[in-house]
Amino acid sequence: MSATGDDVRALALSLPETTEQFTWGMPTFRVAGKLFLTLPEAETSMAVRCPIVDRDELVVAEPNKFWIATHEVSNAWVRVRLTALDDRDELAAIVLDSWRQAAPGHLLDSDG
Repeated sequence: MSATGDDVRALALSLPETTEQFTWGMPTFRVAGKLFLTLPEAETSMAVRCPIVDRDELVVAEPNKFWIATHEVSNAWVRVRLTALDDRDELAAIVLDSWRQAAPGHLLDSDG
């Protein structure tokens, strides 16, 4: 598939109450003001919210796709190499899952 930063951006911005800001030298995405996705490494990867237990399992299962940045070891975030994603559905599922973890309850009742 070889996803791009533009693919990630389009998916993220299609979700309710999502905004893009340039922070820490990279594009960042927030839902209702709460961070849920960044596009570091010149937009060749994305950092998304992921419970630590799930994150650690992903990294062990697919280390060519997922990894943990040094400064995020104790936080519930995982990095995803965009070129390693299998298809657009996988990309969309990862973006939506991260969005859901940050979205306020009133948005979760109507997302899809």
